Parts: sequence; C-alpha cells; structure tokens
Amino acid sequence: MRKIELLTVSKGYDRKTCWVHARPAVVPGDPAFGIITTQKLLLSADDCFFEINDFRSEDGGKTWTGPNQQPETLGRKLRENGLQEALADFSPMWHAATGVVLATGLNGFYRGDEQSRYPDGRRTKYSVFDPKTRTWAEARSLEFPDGKAPFIEGAGCTQRVDLPDGNILLPTYFRREAVGDAPVFVSTVMRCRFDGETLSYLEHGSELTLPHGRGFVEPSLACWQGRYFLTLRNDAAGYVTDSADGLHFATPKPWIFDDGSELGSYNTQQKWVTFQDELHLVYTRKGANNDHVMRHRAPLFIAQVDPDRLCVLRDTEEVLVPERGARLGNFGVAQVSENESWVTVSEWMQTKLPDWSDSTICEKYGSDNSLFLAKIRLLGC
Repeated sequence: MRKIELLTVSKGYDRKTCWVHARPAVVPGDPAFGIITTQKLLLSADDCFFEINDFRSEDGGKTWTGPNQQPETLGRKLRENGLQEALADFSPMWHAATGVVLATGLNGFYRGDEQSRYPDGRRTKYSVFDPKTRTWAEARSLEFPDGKAPFIEGAGCTQRVDLPDGNILLPTYFRREAVGDAPVFVSTVMRCRFDGETLSYLEHGSELTLPHGRGFVEPSLACWQGRYFLTLRNDAAGYVTDSADGLHFATPKPWIFDDGSELGSYNTQQKWVTFQDELHLVYTRKGANNDHVMRHRAPLFIAQVDPDRLCVLRDTEEVLVPERGARLGNFGVAQVSENESWVTVSEWMQTKLPDWSDSTICEKYGSDNSLFLAKIRLLGC
C-alpha cells in the first residue's frame, strides 16, 4: 500500500508568466538534499521559455528556498542572426558514480517571443550541479562523433537510467533531416559516457516510431528487477515496451488497463516510479471528469504496473496530484530510496482553445500555479 504526502513548494503567479517543467533530484544524505529545476513560460506565446531556476531543500524536502535564478549558466544566450537560445524540458538526476547532479534536456531558439528554426538544428543540452559548491555549470551540448548527430535531437522531458559503471542510458527522440512542419519523430535510447563534466554519445539501440501523429517523442526509461521498461508519447496514445539490455526493445504497444480497456493517456508524458518490489506508472488520462483540462492533463495518477502483461492495474490507481483546472502533464520523478520516490509538478496556467492564454479560466477551478511535491512511500517497508 502506498502513502502519499502532498506538499506545496510554491504558489502564485503574475498572469503573464507561470512556472512549468518542475522536476526533482535528490542528493543522498542525512538529511537528503533536494533540488527542483523549473522555468517560466510566457502565457501569451507558444512554448516560450526563459532561464532555468531551482528550488532547494536542506532538510529532506520539508522546507524549500527559491526560486534561485541561474542567468549566467542556464539563461538565454544570444546566437547568430539575433536569435536567442534557451534551455527547456530539463530533468535533473543524481549521478552516484561521480557525485554530481546531471540535468539533461534540449534547446530551443527564439526571435523575440516566437520560436524559430536554427541552421544547425537542435541538440540535447545538459548541465552539472555540484552539491559541494551548490553551483550549476555552463550548459553544454551532448558530444557526438563527427557526422553522427541527427539534424534534430533532444532528450527533452525524459527519464534516464544510470548503469553501475557510470555510463548512462539516456532516452531521446530525433529526426535526421529538416523536413516539413508535421514531422514524424523516432525515439531511441542512447548509451552515453559521463565523467562528471562531459557527456558523450557511445551508441544507440532500437529506433522506434509510428507513421501517424508525430511518431514517438519524450520517452522515459526505468530499470526494475533486471528488466528495462520504456514508455513513449504519441499524439493518439501512450505506448510501452520492454527490453533485456535497455537498448533493444520489442515493438511498442498502447497502454491499457488490466481489463483490456484503453488507459486513455495521450499526447503527453508518462513516467516510472520504481520500488523494490513494485513497478508503478505516473500518468494523466481521459475519463476523470476532466474534459475542461487541456488534453486531459490533470489529475496526475499513479498505479501499479503488471510487468509481464505491460498493463496498468486499475484497482491500484490513485490520484497523486488533484486537478484544479490547470494541466499537470509536464512532471518529474526522483528516487529517494528503494521504497520512496518524489514527484514534482507545477500547474501550467494555459487552458484549452480558443482561449488558451487566458489563465483566469484555470483559476476558476482553484489553480494558482502551485508547484507540488508528492512524496510516495510503500507502507510496511
């Protein structure tokens, strides 16, 4: 049985911007040190993001300070032709082999507040947080051998696995060429080397895609009892597959409940929570009296997964973060121990068309851009 403790790290906003992409990392200790990366979104624009900030906890997540700005290392940078490069979709995670927090994501380019294409495409970006100095390093691009980098590639909104040798299994999605405005993306898992400072590509495994929607994007990976599990975002449905080595995967299939019905999660992320004896999925879905929420991205649910049938056990489903009119689809997970994990998410204050930038519509249901921390523990462990 799970015990969920829901805390509010921050709340309130100015109706011009709101905090999004709240994702946690935990540095082991007694007490543990917690960090949550997040950034502001311009409500009147489409995916217009600003610098990465963080919140920090010195007492195991009981109290938090922030937001702490990082303009020099994680802020926007001026590039050629007047374009600005911004970081986005960052996910931090403790890297035990080197004793630092490694955050991975991707970059985007803007002319003013409008997204713009860049001649050299898009890349996975990363930054390193040193717990000893409490500082972030300048963001860098994942290193590929000459000629190996796809035109567009980014490990945005993903969940990785660190191997015992310090190497990293990093899910990503890519497109090899600049084609069209309705691209089909391919998802894969890259094996990367990380030495505490530099992240470099070594190889990648199965290339997974679909011919409809945008293909597969924003994959998330977990390792549980020696097997690897990958969940993937598609416009029509979430998909799942598994692997013996974390690189080579079976054909993905849509997520379902154990009674055979569709899970109802679509066009958004799902992520894993791994306990010693149980595998869990965190997700949003249709059918929860949430038709007023953009893409049904709230509430945030958690449920146990049957690892053999690759389905969600309906009777174990529980609301992790309640729905208050705003979407909760862009969230993060951090493992604290074998029997405790944290999930963080902030209320994204854009709503459904045609009034998507009118945040007061979300407010009518009670949302106020709260940043939530859900601590999940297994009882009796």
